[in-house]
Amino acid sequence: MVNESPTFSPLYRQIKNLILQGLESGEWRPGEPIPSETELATRFNVSQGTVRKAIDEMAAENLLLRRQGKGTFVATHSDPRAFFRFLRLVALDGSVEPSVSVPLECWRAKAGQEAVRVLHVQLGDPIIIVRRLLQFSGKPVVVDEIYLRGDVFEGLSLEVLKEHQGSLYTLFESKFGVRMIRAEERVRAIPADHASAELLGVAEGTPLLSVERVCFTYGDKPVEWRRGIYSTVEHCYFNELN
Repeated sequence: MVNESPTFSPLYRQIKNLILQGLESGEWRPGEPIPSETELATRFNVSQGTVRKAIDEMAAENLLLRRQGKGTFVATHSDPRAFFRFLRLVALDGSVEPSVSVPLECWRAKAGQEAVRVLHVQLGDPIIIVRRLLQFSGKPVVVDEIYLRGDVFEGLSLEVLKEHQGSLYTLFESKFGVRMIRAEERVRAIPADHASAELLGVAEGTPLLSVERVCFTYGDKPVEWRRGIYSTVEHCYFNELN
């Protein structure tokens, strides 16, 4: 039963937070349906309209997915419609191509000052570092160096990465129960150094995009920090502003 609503928190936001708690605890897992609006209204002792407003906001934030005639489902990275949300690369003609992840390295390390600041861990805490290529139509387009919280992704290895078919976020969701909710990115232009030029098959000094991303799961907890180097010879970074 919902407690009396404080003035700074509308009732539908309280319901939203209760549904979020269910998602975070695993009561409703990615791809699964949540109870109907009527059932949730009864459960939380509020009106159906209040529940609908909470669900509408969560659907707008890509936390839930409404399916006409079927109900409301927990959003999942395995849904093809989620592909473009965290990888905004398109071919120069505007087409969206499937990518293939090629893991290069995976090793455990201890968190330094930057990882402490970004991932909110303690100095010396275990982290996992992954290096991989993303290929489009068989050509390398992205080099990623990914820093992950060791306590969240314990058991991740190069073998696990190589065996997985699909996106990295699908692996994180299915094997480790971690769903990426939102991300912050910083993009700047850099020249290709020797290492990135060799991996991406471009000449040293070629203009590249450096994309630094921090990804958050439920509770606004940062769990992934990555530095990606993007070749824009045949692709561009696309973002639609509404």
